[in-house]
Amino acid sequence: MKSQITLTSLYKMKEKGEKIAVLTAYDYPFATMADESGIHIILVGDSLGNVVQGQKTTLPVTMDEMIYHTRIVSRAVKHAMVIGDMPFLSYQASIKDAIYNAGRFLKEAGAGAVKLEGGASVSELIKAISDASIPVQAHIGLTPQSVHKMGGFKVQRDEDRLMEDAIKVEEAGAFSVVLEGIPADISKKITDNLKIPTIGIGAGPDCDGQVLVLHDLLGLNLRHLPKFVKQYASLGEDARKGMKKYIEEVQKGVFPSKDHCY
Repeated sequence: MKSQITLTSLYKMKEKGEKIAVLTAYDYPFATMADESGIHIILVGDSLGNVVQGQKTTLPVTMDEMIYHTRIVSRAVKHAMVIGDMPFLSYQASIKDAIYNAGRFLKEAGAGAVKLEGGASVSELIKAISDASIPVQAHIGLTPQSVHKMGGFKVQRDEDRLMEDAIKVEEAGAFSVVLEGIPADISKKITDNLKIPTIGIGAGPDCDGQVLVLHDLLGLNLRHLPKFVKQYASLGEDARKGMKKYIEEVQKGVFPSKDHCY
């Protein structure tokens, strides 16, 4: 029987040089499949705004929506660590809001940790949430909630700022940090300088782990895929073929046949 992934598990994996595999999931069926496949971490990302809701950015996603999806995922998972992604304005307004909303992920949704975006600027929030016994994963580099401030989804190349952000979030108590949209050489330097695991997305092969959006990996998205995405299946194409076949058989009277009748 597989053991439950904990913070201790992740620290040991970094020490041993064992890579950490992370996927997003937003519902019960896919969370079940990911967990049974042996994934280490399932991130219920606010990327559900793009993937599930059809939004252009993650900004419209609400706390209640995140709690709803995280609760469904947690119900399915027996092995992986479940991390709930804190949506825009759930933590930026005040420390009190940040602690309360982070706590909701554990209390109401069954998550084991939360993730929030930002580096040095949110280190005080990370410390406060961590001090409330809520594990926090940080997220630096290309941070989608800051898309308007960044002027779009751009690779982040300021090595000094990125290193400072990484060190600050570690000092604040983050148990891990996502590195997004960062050149591989910079990500390697950050990973080598931190005691906590780094999880890369568009950040090269030298991070302690990698994360991808499940729907991108499985070929379920119709949107343009970023350069860093590798597609491992073509479920979208298979699904469309199945639907067309169903329509054809209904219209021709082939389905339902005697085999499908009582």
